Amino acid sequence: MTNLTPVHFFSHGSTMMLGEPSDSADYWKRAGDEALAHKFKGVIMMGAHWDALGDRIEVATNPKPGKSPVAYVHPSKYVDYELNPDLETADRCISMLADAGFDVSGNPSFDWIHDTYLILIRMFPNGCPPTVLISMNARFDPHFHMTVGEALRPLRKEGYLLIGSGGAVHNLYRNNWMPMLRFSDNFAQERPPEPWALEFRQAVEDVISHNSGPTLRRAMTRLMKHPLYREAHATDDHFMAAMFVAGAAGDEEDEGVCGELKAETWELTNMCNSQFTIGSWPRTLASAA
Repeated sequence: MTNLTPVHFFSHGSTMMLGEPSDSADYWKRAGDEALAHKFKGVIMMGAHWDALGDRIEVATNPKPGKSPVAYVHPSKYVDYELNPDLETADRCISMLADAGFDVSGNPSFDWIHDTYLILIRMFPNGCPPTVLISMNARFDPHFHMTVGEALRPLRKEGYLLIGSGGAVHNLYRNNWMPMLRFSDNFAQERPPEPWALEFRQAVEDVISHNSGPTLRRAMTRLMKHPLYREAHATDDHFMAAMFVAGAAGDEEDEGVCGELKAETWELTNMCNSQFTIGSWPRTLASAA
């Protein structure tokens, strides 16, 4: 494992996670600082708000992408942040995915959405690293998205940081929106989270913290058959990032390396933004001192 970068499954939560301080935001910053300290090459990320139709998958190749507006966040928090698409590595990702059998192409007109640049701003506030965005597929097949992560896993050995930006518990229909709408308070917790949210949140932590290698991949897909999965995810889009991460961190070479819950932020009563990291950066003489 000494030559493999860590893999992150980050729950990006509501748009207000960009505007408000939180334990999750603090951890995103620490994870970014650690990547910079190890002179990483760039980010490969799958979010939860971009999917390709049919059997396709797409890679962002817009040299000057815009940003989709962020609701409930002052524009000063994001409008001046300059995005940094890594077109050369995007072409490599397209080739790697094509070699793995995917119907893949670049998308030269895609503008970035908050699920990805929210995380990047929090991780790297002083400048966006070279970044490649990978789309989901609109059929939301967990094995499909796991294989995407598996195909791009070799980039971990070259110093790239693979990130899935989705949600551990993310059902917009079951959230309590009134404190946010009336008082701009996304963290108000007037009552405890409902039992379905607490139980599925625990199931996600148990899977990631107690499984590794191919066992992690099998356990992650089984979560979509959990009796409370549909309560926790009214749609599948925010859980595909977890499958991407399991593919990237679930090889036989990853056996023995379980993920860790690094931070967590509850929003809107029932949305659990859990932040997981699988693996660690290679130890150096400086870090061992």
